[in-house]
Amino acid sequence: MTEGGPQPASWQTCIIAEIIQQTPSIKSFFLRLSEPFAHIAGQHVDVRLTAPDGYVAMRSYSIASSPSASNIIELAVERLPDGEVSPFFHDIAAVGDEIELRGPLGGHFLWPERSTAPVLLIGAGSGVVPLMAMIRRRGDLAQTVPTALLVSSRTQRDVLFADELFSLEMADPTFKLALAITREAPARACDFARRIDNAIVAELIAGLHHVPAYVFICGSNPFVDIAADGALMAGLDAAVIKTERYGG
Repeated sequence: MTEGGPQPASWQTCIIAEIIQQTPSIKSFFLRLSEPFAHIAGQHVDVRLTAPDGYVAMRSYSIASSPSASNIIELAVERLPDGEVSPFFHDIAAVGDEIELRGPLGGHFLWPERSTAPVLLIGAGSGVVPLMAMIRRRGDLAQTVPTALLVSSRTQRDVLFADELFSLEMADPTFKLALAITREAPARACDFARRIDNAIVAELIAGLHHVPAYVFICGSNPFVDIAADGALMAGLDAAVIKTERYGG
């Protein structure tokens, strides 16, 4: 297991500096840290909310921003219909509000900064968040590691960070973006009009022209199982597959 840096034992208070509506169900929250930390792309933080009556709710959210010297990190929070914490972020939280968090946390789902081997990233919904941190870090380091990102989404509007990803693909010939759109026809002929399956995963792997040394998969439990099975069926070793799950 790769070490993920220091794990702070205490909570800190941060301030919401900016809020951006990314998709119909996901907002980005830019949090100004009172105690800045250095994280590794792929890590997450714990967020704690305390009600006036003392009730405490806590959730983990992946960091979307690339590691930097900045004291601001980006979290992208998806509204969950039966959620306990996400409705607060979407319906109540405002710029200037204080939020408690601790981190960075996580030591296995980390961007390989020193590797030059191909990487396959697969995500659905807010599962794209830690993968976006990896892609941004790759750009900050001016890496040309062959990288493919497969995003599964209900509609085109639900693709998180779509504009940034499309722009990156146009500017970087070593980065490939593929979408699996499940509830409407995709806008691009090169994308897939169905749920992710073994054939889609195999096609992305073939497009890298080399066997990926790292596969990062993030999404719901069923999604991760399907994507991981696809990678295994394509002949990849289980040891190269790293997964993160968020229920479902």
